Amino acid sequence: MHRITVIGGGFAGLTAAVTAAEAGAKVTVFEAHHTLGGRARTAEGPYRTNDGPHALYNGGPHWTWLKQRNLIGPLAPIPPLEAARLRVRHHGVLRRTPPFAMLKLLRPGLQQAPIDVDFMTWATGVAGEEAARAAAHYSAVALFHHDPGTLSAAFVQERLRRATKLPPEAHYPRGGWANVIDRMAARAWNLGVRMETLSRVDTLDALPATGGPVIVATSLDAARRLLRDDSLTWTSGRTTLIDLAVRTRRGDAFAVCDLDSPGWLERFTAQDRSLAPAGEQLVQGQIPIAPHETKADGIARAEVLLDLAFEGWRGRVTWRREAVANGRTGAVDLPGTSWRDRPAIDRGNGVYLAGDQVAAPGVLSEVSFNSALAAVSLALGRRAFAPLDLKQA
Repeated sequence: MHRITVIGGGFAGLTAAVTAAEAGAKVTVFEAHHTLGGRARTAEGPYRTNDGPHALYNGGPHWTWLKQRNLIGPLAPIPPLEAARLRVRHHGVLRRTPPFAMLKLLRPGLQQAPIDVDFMTWATGVAGEEAARAAAHYSAVALFHHDPGTLSAAFVQERLRRATKLPPEAHYPRGGWANVIDRMAARAWNLGVRMETLSRVDTLDALPATGGPVIVATSLDAARRLLRDDSLTWTSGRTTLIDLAVRTRRGDAFAVCDLDSPGWLERFTAQDRSLAPAGEQLVQGQIPIAPHETKADGIARAEVLLDLAFEGWRGRVTWRREAVANGRTGAVDLPGTSWRDRPAIDRGNGVYLAGDQVAAPGVLSEVSFNSALAAVSLALGRRAFAPLDLKQA
């Protein structure tokens, strides 16, 4: 029987643990925190916040995998009247629709954007500068980057298409992502996976001598320190996160996308009333900030959007929290690079990486999922689990 050790009990780590256990491996998961989930945790208490705005896209392979195992659970659909309250800020004004020229970048049959050109240059040639800038900023909902226009055109185009697809790919697990994590943990437990929480691993030498493969399913920063490998770096975003609870008022927007600069606010209780006490609404936002900017800069931009979309919000606030997500927003690809150029999953000597900044395709959590399946497949010497070409990984 194979023995596999997984370091990290987030979405990637639990995916790896379940997949390996289903294949007959004896699996142990070490998680540094007292709860599983990583960035897919949902806060306990009256305000059930995720770590920034979260949605589960149904267009990727992880949706099918979770669905087959009954791990998604109940979903919270967006009521049609609420969906109609999606707004975009353009030229300082809230609007119901984006610039018409932006639709040129979404039309069926549009050529595949090149990898080696930045999105702003390519999109300007297709639809003009104004539409290109608006599209770049809209894509930030799936990028968490302060200047998406400077990234690879192919990379941004894929995320723009996924974020604007109709019907929407974004879905919301009722009660937050913790319900998905709890179901994944229960599945792992029933398969015999041993899960050790409050068990931080600072060096591989400290692991029990099982002689089996090790899957490092942590952030890339943590993996770099753990493996003492300075090559484990990749560009990521830096984002100000803001969470608010406000007393309910009719007419509040469902979500606001900033087309003047990257940013997104969403009222999550529009689809799931269980996330806040009765009579209150939970709003979560992410405002990407540049390396030289501070959390206060991001908060100031968020408050501009709040002023436009949530009338009188300052007097209605019942709870507030702010944070900065630095290097925890997934990989972004610069011109001339793609997911294949990120740190390889196979690190040699029976060590494999899984997470959202390694060499696996997909959008948002799909990268973590694909890399986890690839890591298990490589660790067990099989190819059956991986939805990507491992030769390219």
